[in-house]
Amino acid sequence: MPDHDFDPCPIGPVADVIFGRWTAPVLWVLNHHGRLRFTELQRMVPAITPKVLTARLRQLERDGLVERTYHAEMPPRVEYATTALARSLTPVFDTLSNWSDAYLDEVSAARHRYDVAGGPGPAAPVTARPTRYRRLPVGSDDPRGQPPSLG
Repeated sequence: MPDHDFDPCPIGPVADVIFGRWTAPVLWVLNHHGRLRFTELQRMVPAITPKVLTARLRQLERDGLVERTYHAEMPPRVEYATTALARSLTPVFDTLSNWSDAYLDEVSAARHRYDVAGGPGPAAPVTARPTRYRRLPVGSDDPRGQPPSLG
């Protein structure tokens, strides 16, 4: 079990699971419409591609939020539905939906004010060419010329 005493945002791992790209719309549709076939689900989330929907459904099944039921009939039929674990998120989604109804216009207005004002202030000048890093031979002890380490 993770130690949340030192975690600056203990909901971060949960947010990664339920708010990944396309996860919330897929869970919302399945939660509100029940068991659906792939094409029915895709019609209800029209901007998602079949490839992305397949990947998202597999991930949600792996996370225990969606169950896939295969019916061995001719032609074969596959249906998707939320699990009890996913349905336990319903109050969270309802709260976010209510917050959206109450405050999304305010967020849009704030964005508009920010954009009209030109953002945070004057931007730093853009250099004509990006910085080029010199690659040193393998085994060199000289760190100059290497891109900054991200780790």
